[in-house]
Amino acid sequence: MKISGQNTIAKNIFHLFYSTALSSGLNALALIVLASYLHSYHYGLFSVSLALTMIMGFFTDAGLSEIALREGSKKEANLAVIIISYIKIRLLLLVATFLFGFIIIHFLHMGQGELLRTSHFLSVPMVIGIALQSIGTTFFQMTEKMQYIGLIRMMSALLLVGMTSLGMLFSAEPLVMCVLYGSSYLLAGIFALCLVMNQVKLKMRLPFHKGMMEHFGFFTLSGLLFMVLPQLGPIVLEKTLSLKQVGLFAVAYRIPQALQQVPFIVAGAYRPVMFRHYHQQNLDKHTEENMMLLKTMSMFGMIMTIPFYYCSDMVITWLFGSEWLFASEPLKILSIMLTLQAMNIALADGLTTRGLQKFRTLVQFITVVLAVLFYSLLSFKSGVVGAAYAGLLIEGLALAGFWIFLPGRWRMAHKVIVPYLIYFFAGLWILNVLLHSKPYLAATVHILLLACMVFLDRDLYRSLTKRLEKSPIKSKTRRKRGIENGL
Repeated sequence: MKISGQNTIAKNIFHLFYSTALSSGLNALALIVLASYLHSYHYGLFSVSLALTMIMGFFTDAGLSEIALREGSKKEANLAVIIISYIKIRLLLLVATFLFGFIIIHFLHMGQGELLRTSHFLSVPMVIGIALQSIGTTFFQMTEKMQYIGLIRMMSALLLVGMTSLGMLFSAEPLVMCVLYGSSYLLAGIFALCLVMNQVKLKMRLPFHKGMMEHFGFFTLSGLLFMVLPQLGPIVLEKTLSLKQVGLFAVAYRIPQALQQVPFIVAGAYRPVMFRHYHQQNLDKHTEENMMLLKTMSMFGMIMTIPFYYCSDMVITWLFGSEWLFASEPLKILSIMLTLQAMNIALADGLTTRGLQKFRTLVQFITVVLAVLFYSLLSFKSGVVGAAYAGLLIEGLALAGFWIFLPGRWRMAHKVIVPYLIYFFAGLWILNVLLHSKPYLAATVHILLLACMVFLDRDLYRSLTKRLEKSPIKSKTRRKRGIENGL
């Protein structure tokens, strides 16, 4: 089945960029407002419940999104059959998720009535909403029409801010705020499903696509581990720290976690293209795209790290108030995760789009096991700061693991990983020593150093200028000039 109206990588990145920037900003605003409204104890309850809810949300997908993208990128793929098969499996998984999810929640938090109620009120609408939104984003990623993903994300963020503000306006209780928070996801999910139905007729009687079950176990386990890892901190720390300390860690962790969506913009645009190169056995082109993805995402990660590393005190005070200042040191440490996470996503996608999902799954499994150990030991020894170092160490180990199994790993290390990390961390150390009392100046100088790096890497510079030439803004400008010249 031919896909009509596909966008270029540049256009998809553009559409994802403005939508993700807006939605991430609004999501961050909602979390900031919620933190100030609930205070540290109830925000700690909310953070633990949110972590469990996000894991439940994954189980309604179980890696199916990546499988749908893989199947949809094949020649003559029938998208209607694939998306219906995808929806059928997700409906079954949604029922199973609620059944087993609540059993596990009750087992983990037996005797903690307040935490159990918070988890129930938050998870029901939010898990359903996540499932519906994912159907929309997967379909439009498959068809390479990222502007619709942007609409879904912006609608979800606007509803989240609106519902949270509504609860504050009426001085709602914490449990009511959880219902409102989850309901925003549900309403956005309904919107996403409507967008899909406008693009393709969803007929449940269509045959099941058997390719959806190929390597299902590896994709399920990999997706689960990917979802569990960022949620693991609050869940483990709830056993080693007080809920107030968990709230401090959550505030520091949520900022880099929200910003992680920015490098996902680039990955989301590249992934279907890399799948297509692999299916057509254009392995050299696949490697080239993977290397450019790694370079671009590394730059995004480093740029995002810089302001939060140098100005963590000001960021926490400005966003949350001076009473949350104890979260500034964890934020400074965790900001470095943005760089490592961006590189990890690029390397992991290189494995997935090359048919090496089993190695990605193995690395993620080892990382999650070690994460439980590191979060427990380091938080017990050094509190919230120790937990932050645990998060950073986990991402470093994941980076090494993905690199080991990636084809062409030595080329990746020589061309990107080693020079980029040395350049970035050397600048971080030198500027922190020389300009530690002038954080704004240090951040500005480091951003300029990264700009120089773009010009020094000729391949990256040529790629970025080429993508920019194909962006919608440039295209509209050229058309406008052409019309003016014609007049």
